[in-house]
Amino acid sequence: MSASDGASVAAQLTGAGGQQAQIPKTETSKDVQNERRQTFKRRHGFLVGFFTLILRVFHVLGIFLFLSGFLLTRLVLDHKSKCAVPPVALGSSYTPGSVDDGCWHPKSFDKAVVIIVDALRYDFTVPWSPKHPQHVSQHFHNALPIFWDTAVAEPENAFLLPFIADPPTTTLQRLKGLTTGTLPTFIDAGSNFAGTAIEEDNLVAQLKAAGKRLVHLGDDTWHSLFPGYFDPELTRAYDSFNVWDLHTVDNGVNDHIFPLLHSSNTSSWDVIFGHYLGVDHAGHRYGPDHPAMASKLQEMNTVFERMIAELDDKTLLVVMGDHGMDAKGDHGGESDDEVEAALWMYSKQGLFGRRDESATKPPFTAKERPVAQIDLVPTLSLLLGMPIPFNNLGRPIEEAFIGRKSNDYQNLAQVSHLTAAQIHRYQKEYSAVRKLDSASTLPPETLWGAASKVWDEIEKSKKPSLELWQAAYAQFSAYQQENLRVCKSLWARFDLTSMAMGIILLTGALLTIALFANGFSGDRGEIASGLCIRGIIGIVVGAGAGLFLGGVTSVSWINSVAFFAGLSGILGSLSCFASTPSTLRVPLPNSFWGWICTIPPVLLCIGFASNSFTIWEDEILLYMLSSIGALMLASSLRLQNPQERLLGSWHSLSFIVLTRLASLSRLCREEQMPFCRSTYYASATSSTSAWWQLTIPFIIAVILPSAIRDFFARTKNYQGTAVLWLSIAFRIGLVFSATYWILDAADDNEWIPQISSESLKTIRVFIAQAILAIAWAAGYSAYLYSAPFLGIETETPAPETELMNPTDPTSAMFTPVKPQQRKKLIILGYANTHGTRYFLLPTIWALVLLLLQKPMGQGTLALCLLSILNLLEIIDANDLRNSPLGPVTLALMAGFYFFKTGHQATLSSIQWESAFIPLKTIKYPWSPMLVIISTFAPYILCALAVPTIAFWKVPPRTPGLLNHVAKALATHVVVYAAIALATVIEAAWLRRHLMLYRIFMPRMLLGVVVLLVVELVGVIVGLLGIRSSIRSVAEVFGWGPLAEELPVPEPQPAAAEPAVTAEALSAPEDVKPE
Repeated sequence: MSASDGASVAAQLTGAGGQQAQIPKTETSKDVQNERRQTFKRRHGFLVGFFTLILRVFHVLGIFLFLSGFLLTRLVLDHKSKCAVPPVALGSSYTPGSVDDGCWHPKSFDKAVVIIVDALRYDFTVPWSPKHPQHVSQHFHNALPIFWDTAVAEPENAFLLPFIADPPTTTLQRLKGLTTGTLPTFIDAGSNFAGTAIEEDNLVAQLKAAGKRLVHLGDDTWHSLFPGYFDPELTRAYDSFNVWDLHTVDNGVNDHIFPLLHSSNTSSWDVIFGHYLGVDHAGHRYGPDHPAMASKLQEMNTVFERMIAELDDKTLLVVMGDHGMDAKGDHGGESDDEVEAALWMYSKQGLFGRRDESATKPPFTAKERPVAQIDLVPTLSLLLGMPIPFNNLGRPIEEAFIGRKSNDYQNLAQVSHLTAAQIHRYQKEYSAVRKLDSASTLPPETLWGAASKVWDEIEKSKKPSLELWQAAYAQFSAYQQENLRVCKSLWARFDLTSMAMGIILLTGALLTIALFANGFSGDRGEIASGLCIRGIIGIVVGAGAGLFLGGVTSVSWINSVAFFAGLSGILGSLSCFASTPSTLRVPLPNSFWGWICTIPPVLLCIGFASNSFTIWEDEILLYMLSSIGALMLASSLRLQNPQERLLGSWHSLSFIVLTRLASLSRLCREEQMPFCRSTYYASATSSTSAWWQLTIPFIIAVILPSAIRDFFARTKNYQGTAVLWLSIAFRIGLVFSATYWILDAADDNEWIPQISSESLKTIRVFIAQAILAIAWAAGYSAYLYSAPFLGIETETPAPETELMNPTDPTSAMFTPVKPQQRKKLIILGYANTHGTRYFLLPTIWALVLLLLQKPMGQGTLALCLLSILNLLEIIDANDLRNSPLGPVTLALMAGFYFFKTGHQATLSSIQWESAFIPLKTIKYPWSPMLVIISTFAPYILCALAVPTIAFWKVPPRTPGLLNHVAKALATHVVVYAAIALATVIEAAWLRRHLMLYRIFMPRMLLGVVVLLVVELVGVIVGLLGIRSSIRSVAEVFGWGPLAEELPVPEPQPAAAEPAVTAEALSAPEDVKPE
């Protein structure tokens, strides 16, 4: 029904036989209507203010304080190592300070080519052969043999080792470790896509300070970390975040690196840093077990064969992976596949050896002879004659210094002594700045003393024995290893004060929203003004107090202001509740369904203290939703009305079946193996969809609009704009979405070789942007300006008859009499005017959310939308509109479908490629927004559906609608606020748990981010969206009472006036909806 249709409704109501027809109204005074309209606007505005300004401020401040104490950053010292100032006196053995000869140690190479093959997992480089008939070769097997072959054939020229990354395994953090020799801290994980320049001492800075000519080719992340370090004439940087593009960066590196390696150009550079991204992007797009990965690895093999041929004798070639990738091609966590990269060094001089003669061949697995990635920094520094960066914690790689005969323990001990001395110098400075007690540094100091004694013996001896050199190397290695352990422990310390302040604010915010949702019996729109005003006053006063107290306490200024502002604001809001004690009650359940809806969130909050519970959260949510579905079925079967009993039972069964069907979509996390089988992608080692999954979007395009139409048609609301949107625009958008994924698969599998990949990408981007235009341009225009979905029918009664002669049985039975000129107007869709009018908004967003999901995710999200409609019907049939069943079940559904759309509470499960569905390149802020919308799609959809609980199948002038919406939305937020608070407390309590970083911290971060996303969507989209919906209905039927007051009796129409009945809900109070 369009906007013009709204006017036509009123016109038709006045045009029945030339007589006036009145829609039933409680009060018809224009002044009353204007007053109600203004009151609605005022209360709605304060509700938006309460949820936005107050609730979000409290939660943001609490989360900020907790994370500032939990995600600590490492103290970075500004000290720089100097070429002429070695960490220990070198005596007469070597004169330091010469860049040409070597600052602290004689250099081995004049030049270096340092290549990073992003996501080069160690097993990509190891030959594979089946050890069992059931073992099947994967596409990445034996595709990159160059590293293994050279290490075996030329052990003096090359070695290949597992290269273990410190989590988080994101590129930016790995580059920091590979150049500084330091460990990442928690806060670094969130800055992978907003890198800032590295200020601390690092290898690149040392090379630049020594006057070396540096060239960078490839991933542009290097330029964020090292601005101005590279030769601008020779350097070429490429966008690194377009994971769909496998070739642009790699081709660019190849086009520029080989001319530089030619003998005629070697004088123009000293060190080349190359960064290939094709392997990483192939993993993200396809997974490791895909022909595209094999092709990319074979391409890299050819590249390095050519690079070896071009290399001269004075140049060191280093090839490494910054991290690995999991079975789907993703990374970011700390699983074995993600941390196990490869390191290969090659030189035509033949300087390398093996400490163990039996270790001539490289390890077959990454568990044998691994080296840490931070060990690269002192190794490269000493090989190139540079000072070791001041903050380095790594140790020299022994294969690079033990000599071609594998017996040069003197050299190995000397470089170990230098590295250990630099680490000791750093440790002393760090301890002094941090004011650490001597007990925390005692173990490494003891080992340093023992190593120093051995070194003193060497200096006193005229000709130290081999055993003495070996002992010195062993002692310094032991010191470095123990010091690394101590540093990890020191940097895992938490600011308990900040964490406690954050927990206090989150607890206060939860109490505030819980009272608002379930502890207050008055009108929430009315009290919202007091909550806002007192809350704002409290924030301002508290901020002033925090500013003063920050100067007299040990708490930082910003933390002091944040805490007291939040605490004072919460107390101000709570005082508003205290001023109306007659409307307050303890916010505990007071009904059967209240307790039933409390149990699942409480179990979740408690269960997140268990790593097994957290790992299997998806299965636990399935059990909870199935149990709620069974209880709803039992409740429906007990209904007295047969029609309601049938309706409630049918939708309860449908809810259970759809939930079970959605559970077939699974993306397993590493900890669930081998008891879980992934079905979200084509296989457990793929990130592409199977061919049969491509049919799912087309099935959705056929079934989903029709299914929603049936829900609308039952209450005769399939009228006007609903027809245009559901049958035309929505369906066309879904067909476009299905076409998009067919073209994506065609590009992945080269089904249409006549069309280039770039052309297919252009077509896909155009289709995706067309879908967004349909949803956000056409859809929102329809939503904002559409009238209610109503229809009008006019019915003329049959002529009346009477007995002609009742005393004569032989006379004619009846004779017609002149009919009265009365017509009956039937309003189609009266029963569900509010519900269907608002539900247009979730369908608009559903079109966008479906586009951003993989085909399997589209199927589960469509099931989620249908389950929401089932839930609404169950709530109506059982008259549970005022119970917490709807908001709580929607929260549980959101969590369940989050897992079913291919996500887990892990960084590596984020589907970064969704940023490029409607875009060719990364664009801020749109690309991050698309990733957020894709990741939290079920939470967004369920949050948007919450207001529908108050709207579904209620008369247009139902009193207190705004109050019911506020209660439902607040109850929904309470679930997420409780989970966020619980995960925060449990992460703090389990901060020393072995699984903190892998399980508890990611779940805590998910909990707080979900809370913020739901509040943002619920307020900005949902709460603001109801204004248009309520206003459009009120323009036709008038503004109903805003509070649940007893209405004034309706005036009875005159005898000559036509009657007005509502199909699905008649005007009289005692008539049941049809």
